[in-house]
This record gives sequence, C-alpha cells and structure tokens, in this order.
Amino acid sequence: MDDLDEHLLARLRDNARAPVAELARALGLSRTTVQSRLAKLERSGIIAGYAVRLAGAYEAGRVHAFIMLTVEPKQAAAVTAALKRMPAVRRLQSVSGPFDMIATVEAAGVAEMDATIDEIGAVKGVERTNTSLVLSTKFDR
Repeated sequence: MDDLDEHLLARLRDNARAPVAELARALGLSRTTVQSRLAKLERSGIIAGYAVRLAGAYEAGRVHAFIMLTVEPKQAAAVTAALKRMPAVRRLQSVSGPFDMIATVEAAGVAEMDATIDEIGAVKGVERTNTSLVLSTKFDR
C-alpha cells in the first residue's frame, strides 16, 4: 500500500461505482495502472467487496442507534452469534473501556428500535445495555 492506493481507496469510499476512467483522471494515472492497482487490492483482500450507500432521504426516515453491551464472562461468542441473526444489527464491534461490545442498529421507526433493544437485552449472556440514539449524521465515509 502506498499513497496512490490510499487515494484510490478514498475515491472508492466516495463512489464505489466510479468508472476506472474517472478514477484514473482524478488520480492522474492511466486506466491500465488503476485497473492493475484495483486488481492487486482485491487479490490481497484489502478490497473485500463493493457496497451500496443509501440515499440521505431514505436514511433520514430511519432510526439509528449505538447499543453498548456488557457481556457475561465467556459469553462473547454466543452473544455475537445471536446478534448476527438480527437483521437490524448492522455492525457489532468488540471494544475496550466500560463496555464489551458496541452494536450499530438501524430500524424503520421508534417502535421497531424499542423492540430491537428489548430483543438484544434478552439475549443470553447480555448483562446490560446502554443505548444512544443517533440524532444526526454530520458526515459518513
């Protein structure tokens, strides 16, 4: 990985569907060089895939939250497996500090979010949760 690869990844974070020619122009490289670098990043596993970014208007109507979890000793794997089966849980991270994990959750509305929080709290191995609702997103990369 060099600075050009980092710049290429930054462009792809902005628009993963950007044509190779557009990426090449923006980076001052040939199309062949960009294609070669993309292939290398994919082969090495740095680029694991390409994703869909939803429109702000769609996202604005949804409720997002960060749910911090305290997990009973030796229950992290079971809690992880249970939360992985919940479609509303978009991301689960193990963290240091007063909590063991943080779940990023998305719901269609407040009632659905409330039910999801209850469902997470009822998972065997979850001692307690602490939820912060997202009020607004200042930027997203």
